[in-house]
Amino acid sequence: MDKNAKIYVAGHRGLVGSAIVKCLQSKGYTNLLLKTHDELDLTDTAAVAAFFQNEKPDYVFLAAAKVGGIIANSTYRADFIYENMMIQSNVIHQSYLNQVKKLLFLGSTCIYPKNAPQPLKEEYLLTDVLEYTNEPYAIAKIAGIKMCESYNLQYKTNFMSVMPANLYGLNDNFDLQNSHVLPALMRKIHLGKALENSDWKTIRFNLDLLPLDGTTGKDPETVILKSLEPFGIFKKEDEVSVEIWGTGKPMREFLWSEDLADACVYLMENRNFSDCINDKNEVVGNSGDAREAKETEFRNTHINIGTGSDISIKDLAYLIKKTIGFKGSFVFNSQKPDGTFRKLTDVSKLNNLGWKHQVAIEEGVRKLYDWYLNK
Repeated sequence: MDKNAKIYVAGHRGLVGSAIVKCLQSKGYTNLLLKTHDELDLTDTAAVAAFFQNEKPDYVFLAAAKVGGIIANSTYRADFIYENMMIQSNVIHQSYLNQVKKLLFLGSTCIYPKNAPQPLKEEYLLTDVLEYTNEPYAIAKIAGIKMCESYNLQYKTNFMSVMPANLYGLNDNFDLQNSHVLPALMRKIHLGKALENSDWKTIRFNLDLLPLDGTTGKDPETVILKSLEPFGIFKKEDEVSVEIWGTGKPMREFLWSEDLADACVYLMENRNFSDCINDKNEVVGNSGDAREAKETEFRNTHINIGTGSDISIKDLAYLIKKTIGFKGSFVFNSQKPDGTFRKLTDVSKLNNLGWKHQVAIEEGVRKLYDWYLNK
C-alpha cells in the first residue's frame, strides 16, 4: 500500500478498527477515511453506495460489525444476523463496484463447528453444526467469507478474510450487558475490589461513566448494591463475591487487539488472496474419468489470527483477580451456559505467511487494566 493511498477503515471507533487506525498511523499512512455510525450507517445500502462513489477508497478494512458476548448473542439473534449481513454485503459489493484494490474482511473463530477438533484449522469450516448461542452471528461471518471468495472468483477482486481469536484491548467494551468475557470479568472484579474496600468514590465514578441498567453513581448505596447483584457482584456483611457464568472449565484463546491490527496491516501490505489458497483445492471431477478436466474448488481461503495457546475461564478469572488485587471469592454458576468448550486456533497458515503474535495474556491483562484505570 502506498503511504498516500486512500484507506477506508469501517468501524474505526471499535476495538478492532481503532487498533488498525493506530497501527496505520504509526506506519505513516496519512489518507484515512473514517466515518462514525451517525455519519454513515453501513446497513443503509444507498448511503454506502453514495459514500463509495464519492470517496473511491483504494483499500478497505472491514472491521465494522455488531458484536457481543453470550447474553447479547442469545438475546438479539435477529439483530446479529441482519445487521452483520447488511454491513458486509453493502461494503463488499460496493468495494467491487468501485474497484477497490484490496479488502480485508474480519470475522471470528465462532465460524467453526461446536465440536470441531482442536486446534481449529481453516479446513474445518462447514464440517458440522455450529454453537447454538452465537449461530446467527457465525452464519453472517461465514457468508462474509463466501462473499469474498465468490467475488474473487467471479470478478477477479482481491478480497481477503481473517478470523481472529477472542479479542481484548484498548477501547474494549465494558458494558456488562453485551461485553465479551474478558472485559466483563475485569469490570466486575474491579467493582468487587472497590466494594470490599468500601471505596464508594470509585464505584460511583464507574457507574457514572457506564450505568448498570439505569443505575448511576448518583443513586443511594442501597440502590447501587441491589443493582450490582443481577450482574453477579454481591456483598454480604464484609464478604464480597463475584459470580461467573458457567463452570469456568471452557478454554479460550485471547488475542491482544494491537497484535490483530499489526497482522491485518501486514497482510494488506504483503499478501493477496492468491496467497491464501491452500494446496488441496484441485480435485478430480465426480466421475473419476481420467479424461475429464480437473475442477478447481476454492475453499477455506480465510486465515486464522491468534496466539495458538489458550486459558480456561477459571484461570483467566484468577489472573485478573491477581492483577487487580481483589481478595473476595468467585462463584461459578453452572446453571448458565458455557458456550463452546474450547476454541483454539491453528495459526500455522498465518505463521507461514510471515506473521506471529507478540503479546501474551499475562502482559495483555496488565496493559488493559492499566488503560482501564487511566481511562
